Amino acid sequence: MQVLEQLENKVVDAFDQLGIKFTPSSQRLRDLIRQIRSARTAAEERAVINKECAQIRDSFRAEDNTWRCRNVAKLLYIYMLGYPAHFGRLECLKLIASNRYTDKRIGYLGAMLLLDEKQDVHLLVTQSLKNDLLNSNQYIAGLALCTLGSILSIEMSRDLAVDVEKLIKNSNPYLKKKAILCAIRIIRKVPELMEIYVPSVRNLLNEKNHGVLLGAIGLITEMCIRSPDILTHFRKLVPNLVRILKNLIMSGYSPDHDVSGISDPFLQVRIIRLLRVLGKNDQESSESMNDILAQVCTNTETTKNAGNSILHETVLTIMDIKSEPALRVLAVNILGRFLLNQDKNIRYVALNTLLRVIHADLSSIQRHRGTIVECLKDPDVSIKRRAMELCFALINRKNVVEMIDELCSFLQTCEPEFKADCSSNMFIAMEKYAPNKKWHVDQMIKILKSAGNNSRDDIVSSFISLISNTPELHLYTMHQLVDMIRDDVTQQPLVQVAAWCIGEYGEQFQSSDYEGQKVDEEEIANLLIKILNYNAGLISTRQYAINALVKLTNRYPVLTEHVQSIMSVYGCNMNLDLQQRAVEYHTVLKKYDNLKDGLYEQMQPFELKQNYIDDVEEDIYEGKNEEEILHEKEKQKEEATKALLIIFGEDSTETTPSKNEVAPKLDPLEDIFGNPPTTNPSNSNILDSIFSSNEQVAPQTSNNILDIFDSSNNQSSSKPSQSGLDDILGMNSTTVVNKSDKASNNDIMDIFGNLQTKPIQNGHGESLNGQKPSMNVYEKNEVKITFEPCANGNGSTPTQHFIQLKAENLSFSNVVRNFIFSAAAPTSMKLQLSQPDKTNLQPFENMSQTIAIANPNKDKLRLRIKLSYKLNDVPIEEPVFVVNIPFFE
Repeated sequence: MQVLEQLENKVVDAFDQLGIKFTPSSQRLRDLIRQIRSARTAAEERAVINKECAQIRDSFRAEDNTWRCRNVAKLLYIYMLGYPAHFGRLECLKLIASNRYTDKRIGYLGAMLLLDEKQDVHLLVTQSLKNDLLNSNQYIAGLALCTLGSILSIEMSRDLAVDVEKLIKNSNPYLKKKAILCAIRIIRKVPELMEIYVPSVRNLLNEKNHGVLLGAIGLITEMCIRSPDILTHFRKLVPNLVRILKNLIMSGYSPDHDVSGISDPFLQVRIIRLLRVLGKNDQESSESMNDILAQVCTNTETTKNAGNSILHETVLTIMDIKSEPALRVLAVNILGRFLLNQDKNIRYVALNTLLRVIHADLSSIQRHRGTIVECLKDPDVSIKRRAMELCFALINRKNVVEMIDELCSFLQTCEPEFKADCSSNMFIAMEKYAPNKKWHVDQMIKILKSAGNNSRDDIVSSFISLISNTPELHLYTMHQLVDMIRDDVTQQPLVQVAAWCIGEYGEQFQSSDYEGQKVDEEEIANLLIKILNYNAGLISTRQYAINALVKLTNRYPVLTEHVQSIMSVYGCNMNLDLQQRAVEYHTVLKKYDNLKDGLYEQMQPFELKQNYIDDVEEDIYEGKNEEEILHEKEKQKEEATKALLIIFGEDSTETTPSKNEVAPKLDPLEDIFGNPPTTNPSNSNILDSIFSSNEQVAPQTSNNILDIFDSSNNQSSSKPSQSGLDDILGMNSTTVVNKSDKASNNDIMDIFGNLQTKPIQNGHGESLNGQKPSMNVYEKNEVKITFEPCANGNGSTPTQHFIQLKAENLSFSNVVRNFIFSAAAPTSMKLQLSQPDKTNLQPFENMSQTIAIANPNKDKLRLRIKLSYKLNDVPIEEPVFVVNIPFFE
């Protein structure tokens, strides 16, 4: 080797003496790879690469065309090893401009690796791409299509979209399939260019080449997803797609397309996926594909992954379109068979798919509950988590006892990372479906013991709320808790609940026995002191204990001196909170004995969540399909909207009957609340104080609860009744009508004050023709908020706006709690929010709230919005943001 190097140096010197520049031959790529792999250390590798890069730079500067292709190839290899290679970009463009295929191949490869749309250099290759797309050599045109699909930008897409469309019409299948794939990339980058490809795509479904057909179906799917108009246009092709799919299923063995005994599973999956897009929310298209989907389900082999992939896509399609109930049951049964498969990947896919489709057919999935519960025992962590989430989604009032027992067994043996989620979700399910309070309390104690210190704080507070609202179980609960912590105070959440109960209801130990057991005050105090002195205990647990101790002095006065001594000790505690509590409690006990009764009295029961108050309510969605569930939700939404129309100012008014006239018939809503009929309703409105109404009103003469909304139709003839909300919305004008003109029918709408049936209108009183415009306001953390224009009873005016807020929980398993929506309008407007129909959102649930806005100056409507909620008990507070409302412009 040394002899060769010496010889090369002598040759170079000789040429230099003659004035001739000598360029030694470039090292081959394989030699460079061998040299890099033989390096023993990273430093040696860097030395080899730096030396080679220096030689490549020299070659580029010398404009050496002989070895340019080889040098760029070596540079690309160096780039793939992670070293910089930016200095070779322009050399790639020179190779692309070459007429040799070998040079173009390396040049286009370098462009795909080294260039992207963020660099202006890539625009220089546009003309070369345009020329090569029209090249007669199919391989050169194919290189140009591949490169265009990799590095295209918006400008490049607009310049070359027509050339790609011409290649789609080419008779060469090789170019046609590459052009179709490039068109998909162009549509994703510039969606408005899709109209160029619509005429040429329709004929592609008649192609015999599976590669072209596969690309064409992908292109149609992309266009249908991005454009509703094109989706409607291509729904006419459903019979053609069904015919193609049927031919694939019924065709015999084809060596070119056979995969594990199945004819082209890739094409089958693409067709089924396109059918799902075309059949969604369309009854006619869904009916035309029901038979072929059933045929796929029954004729596809499940012994190989190719067949399983087709069945999985078929199940998703059946659940997403308007399919027949029997077909949905068949799809769920396929997923049930997947759960019995030995392959863990297939079981995971089955559980994941069941979570996605559970809203479509819950009753069919319930039949496989036993198999799903068995998956909780799987050693694979991912399968175990999906099975746990699915189990919580399956819980209802009928199976809550069985499911909670199974989940309690799982909670005792599962990994610590599962315990927090499992215990929280179990408590949520029991709050909603518990058959009785005693069972609920027993299970909660069992859960807290099993979860141990992995329980979240919300379980403690929720359990305390449950106990406070079940006075008949106070003694039973306290004995159970005391027995649990008497010998073990390491379970901090359980200890916190026990300490709170002792502090609030400790006197019941003295007043009664429980199963022959009686706990005296000394044992109670010693137990709390034990909790307080437990060094490994949480600060929050000690806070519970110190509060309970001081409250016991009000129940057991004999403990006062003992508690004072304890407080004096903790008055010097290193923890500031405990020190402050102890000092203040000690001061109250020593100097302000007269304040003890008020300070240490028993707390009032906590308010239970509205979602869980009614323990006997049936699960209205159990056993119903997706259409019935949507119908029920729409019906509830309509009823809520009708009620809100009255709250936000029904404009129907009547004259007040004279003394000689008979009093009007008692309004049905008034009769519900037991109020007598009246002919002189009060002008006072509780909302006046909210908006600082300055009008003088007469003394209130009626206790009608509806008066707070001013919904009475009987008004004084001398001065109309005005509510604060009506005043800000400009609805305080009174229309006097004759008594003979009164509506006298028995329509159910009469209970809302002669509400006339009118089509839904937008903020300007224009009909929406059944299609409400909507806008996305917020979509983050699987929470989505949309605004829709909402009509009031008689239509809106340009100065009155009504907006329907809809918040949705898009998660499969996460729970949104304490959802609070706040809004503010400019000072020239006034804004009022209705009460939301709920504040806690289970998976796939939604809530609605109406926003009323008075806009007397007809200004452009802008709202400042603030959101706060808890996602799986993690507080989330979004910063204030501004939203422009375009509905009323």
